[in-house]
Amino acid sequence: MKLAEQLCILRPQVAMSTQFVLESGIPWNALDVGNYTAGDYAEASGHDAAYDELVQAGVRAEMLLRLVNPSDSTDSKAANEDYLSQPVEYTGDTLVDAEKNGVMMNWEAPLMELHAKTICPTPGATVLNVGFGMGIIDSALQELSPGKHVIVEAHPDVYNHMKDNGWHEKPNVHILFGRWQDKLDEIRSLGPYDGIFFDTFGEFYKDLDDFHRAIFDTNNVNQQPVLRKPDGIYSFFNGLGGDHKLFHDVYCNVVCSDLQNLGISTEFSQVASDIVMDEETWKGIKRPYWMIKKYNLPTCRWMKDD
Repeated sequence: MKLAEQLCILRPQVAMSTQFVLESGIPWNALDVGNYTAGDYAEASGHDAAYDELVQAGVRAEMLLRLVNPSDSTDSKAANEDYLSQPVEYTGDTLVDAEKNGVMMNWEAPLMELHAKTICPTPGATVLNVGFGMGIIDSALQELSPGKHVIVEAHPDVYNHMKDNGWHEKPNVHILFGRWQDKLDEIRSLGPYDGIFFDTFGEFYKDLDDFHRAIFDTNNVNQQPVLRKPDGIYSFFNGLGGDHKLFHDVYCNVVCSDLQNLGISTEFSQVASDIVMDEETWKGIKRPYWMIKKYNLPTCRWMKDD
């Protein structure tokens, strides 16, 4: 019997059936021969309780995995250094790496414009963007007239592209060339920031989590955190688990939990991203990195003190 059939045997007790199947040892993130998850079948059949149980099982599994098998930062650094040592290429409306992976693509433009408006709602703000890529969000931010605009970019080809296009000559722009991990002191010295956006390539979830710990650090009572308190706004490109909705929903829950532990509340606004379902969108790209019809745009703020 297929996993999907096992999950949907008894509609009135579907959540209990799902829990039974999961406890039998079938992974929450199992895929069938058609590349579908149990979550896909549960949603298609209207079994919301089963879907919710799968999401919670995934969250528990991911949290437990981190406890028993902490991520090795050396693996992440090696992967990032490999990406930075290889050329990238701007081809029309796409930025690709040496293996034709999409680093950034123009279909992201409407999302980036919304991210820009999220972190820079009023002119004169001090904003930070980590990861220039094609410059989509930075161009959108410039339209919003920030007072200070700091950009961190680590890839030499992208940095040269920025210089070729005059970004270093813009009066309110400060470019930090290097990995954000190596530029934290300079990032801090140019802040604090009213708005921060994070969108790097060639890094893992642990790097995102490490960045959060850096910008939300409140241990030094004599120093303002990198994100200004109490009104600073943070966002990031939310491509977590972007190839399956179930995976994405699990990782949205995980990142919310991690941010809450740092004193940050997160709200997601759903934005249509139907264009990614068109095969032409991914023509020439090795592997699609987003295949979900709805994008969860995160808005993160300091939690209010009681």
